[in-house]
Order: sequence, then structure tokens, then C-alpha cells
Amino acid sequence: MTKRSPRIHVAADLRVGGDVVLPEGPARHVARVLRLGEGATLRLFDGAGLEASAVLVEASRKRVVARVESVTTGACESPLTVHLGQAISKGDRMDYAIQKAVELGVVAITPLYTEHGDVRLKGEREAKKLAHWQGVAASACEQCGRAVVPPVHPPLALADWLAGRDEALRLVLHPATGGGLESEPSPDGVALLIGPEGGLAEAEVTAAREAGFEPLSLGPRILRTETAPVVALSLLQYRFGDL
Repeated sequence: MTKRSPRIHVAADLRVGGDVVLPEGPARHVARVLRLGEGATLRLFDGAGLEASAVLVEASRKRVVARVESVTTGACESPLTVHLGQAISKGDRMDYAIQKAVELGVVAITPLYTEHGDVRLKGEREAKKLAHWQGVAASACEQCGRAVVPPVHPPLALADWLAGRDEALRLVLHPATGGGLESEPSPDGVALLIGPEGGLAEAEVTAAREAGFEPLSLGPRILRTETAPVVALSLLQYRFGDL
């Protein structure tokens, strides 16, 4: 079996014959962890849809440079556009939700402040957390083969996110009253709302329904906030996408 070349996200202009200096993190991974040297091959992608085959022309502890040999358009994007509104959860749970949502093809993620959510971010702490979440999304793309890194938008209050939604199909997870996807026509776009560990408040569910969101049930069991988007997105991709 041929070993796969590592995939690296670089915010760079990918042109045939051009040299790309790898950022510090990826450079350290390539040179010190993978121990790749000059002549080794790798895949680069710019996060905006282009992917390149490249070869290392410099691989020292201080600098790693790859030369682009060919450029293609990424082919792993889902035909279904889903914007995920995910209530912010603590620690690794939010990372997991973002990672799996990216693997399952979402085009955008907005972390949400909700009534029962117990995470509140401000100022520098919010900026650091947002940069971390965007890094999680980029790493997920490296693993799953996507060449477009979905944006993780700055956190919003739920009401503000609802006010901006105009997708053809808008869904809110609500196990008590929700239905399934069997009768839904294929939509141009989907907005998916996932509540926090304690669930959305009734007033929030009402606000979502007034904003055109239909309740969706994932069965009789209550799923964790980081598990719910995995199941919901899998169903959406199976019903309308490319699973």
C-alpha cells in the first residue's frame, strides 16, 4: 500500500513552480514529527478550494519550503450547504463538535450563546478561543480531504443568529415535538440549530420556530450537545447530500 502524502493547510498563493514557506506549526510537524527531508512529497491546500502537489526543497529545523508541482480544484465539498449554529460547550466538547461538523461537510459554523449555556467569552479570551476553533476546522480539513476550510464565525447571541437566517430549510433539534426529514424536499441550503447540554429554553425554541425553524427529532434518546450535530448532519447528508 502506498503511503499517503501529508496534507497541510497554508494560506498561500498556490502556483505551479512557486515556493511556499510553511508556517511554524506545520513546518515543525513536517520536519520534526514526520521527519521529512528534501525531496519528500506532500499535499498543500489553501483553504479556499485549491489543492496542490508539492515537493520539499528545504527542510531544516528553522525553515521548511515546498515547491508546487501541480494545482487542482478540491473535489471533496458536499453539494449540500449547511450552516451550523452550535451552542458553546466547555472544553473538548466544542472542539469535537466543530471537528466532526467539518468532516461532515458544513460550510459555516457559528458558536452561540444560549440561556442554558454556561460559557461566556469576552475580549481577548474570545479572540483566542475563536482562533483555536478555526485551527480545529483547518486540522479537520487536513484529515478528511477538504480543500475549503469552513469559517468559524465570532460567537453570537442566539437571537442575533436567528435574525440572520434565510436558508430554505431551517431545523432546530427538539426531541419532544420534532419530526424527521422524510417529507422535506431537497433544499438549496440548511440552517441547523443545536442547543447546549441542558437544552434550549422553551422561549428559545419558540423564537426559533417564529424564525422559520422546524423542530427535528433524532429519536427517543437525549444526545449530548457534541453528539447531536454528528447525527443530524449525517442524516442531512444521507437525505440530501453525498453520503
